[in-house]
Amino acid sequence: MLFDPRPKERREEIFDRDKELESILNGMREYPISLIIGIRRVGKSSLLKVALNEYPGIGIYIDTRRLYSAGSGSISSAVLVDEITRILLGKGRVGFLRGIKVEKVNLAGLHLKPRESTWVDLLDGMEQLGRKTGKKVVVAFDEAQYLRFFGSRGGKDFLAGVAYAYDSLPNIGFVFTGSEVGLLHDFVGIDDYSSPLYGRISEEIEVKPFPRKLSEEFLREGFEEVELKVPEEEIKRAVDNLDGIPGWLVEFGFNYWKKGSFEKAIEATLNRARAMIKEELFELEKRSPRYALILEAISIGLSRWSKIKDYVEAKGGPVTNARLNSLLVNLEKMGWIKKENGRYLMVDPVVEKVMREG
Repeated sequence: MLFDPRPKERREEIFDRDKELESILNGMREYPISLIIGIRRVGKSSLLKVALNEYPGIGIYIDTRRLYSAGSGSISSAVLVDEITRILLGKGRVGFLRGIKVEKVNLAGLHLKPRESTWVDLLDGMEQLGRKTGKKVVVAFDEAQYLRFFGSRGGKDFLAGVAYAYDSLPNIGFVFTGSEVGLLHDFVGIDDYSSPLYGRISEEIEVKPFPRKLSEEFLREGFEEVELKVPEEEIKRAVDNLDGIPGWLVEFGFNYWKKGSFEKAIEATLNRARAMIKEELFELEKRSPRYALILEAISIGLSRWSKIKDYVEAKGGPVTNARLNSLLVNLEKMGWIKKENGRYLMVDPVVEKVMREG
């Protein structure tokens, strides 16, 4: 169902993303490393899960935020190894070793002593699994920028393992998704001489918001699916408010279906947005309270650098030019803002509306 608010897992639940889906599947088959990029709530996780379900090899989905939370702000090798081993040895649909004699696919002893095994041990085990089954193993890390909290060297040990697999283990591939696009690129570091992955070949797939006409068609098809007649004017007003970001369109469609009113659906969608954005801002402010002030300034139309600086200093005290520039660059890398023709703009119009209204 198009208006199901949970991440999708089947192709028929995805609207007009066949091109992106085929590109992801091709990346899994042909490339050691693939990157799926796009702003928050654009549908990257759904596309990734659908692709993994259709992938003919062994696909492993890892929500990196879960690893980050489990480690209370850091990711250890033991936590990562345990998670992947749990999926490989688990029961049901994701238990990839069912029907395979475990003694012949040893997984470097991980099924016996996972806490004593390392990331590289696990990679060796997955290579063995790939050889035994004749299938390529693809490990997909959703919101992979959190892997910079792996170990004590900013994720370099994790990347060193990926580089080892790239060079020596042909039966293993990786997919990384990221909403904080600049941070993901910085972390993976294919163009960074200091990165273990410098110079490696990768495939990159960008998932973009829907254009206006497609956003309207998405809502029409979703309402038709739930047998709900919605005035054309209200569909257009919804897109005026929510733009083409699938996550917000799904939220609106689901709320309209359940509440039967445009106004109630928009209100519920914005309330949900406020709750999500508040949580995201809380995490952002842990890095610097000035991030929220910058976003506030831009959301009320202060798009020029000098105006943003005046607002931040009025609300939060003096800030050097270099520090403000650094904060703005970071917000761009994290996918909150963009710079066009010398002006700073919010990427997500719903976030802008919520920030402006307070």
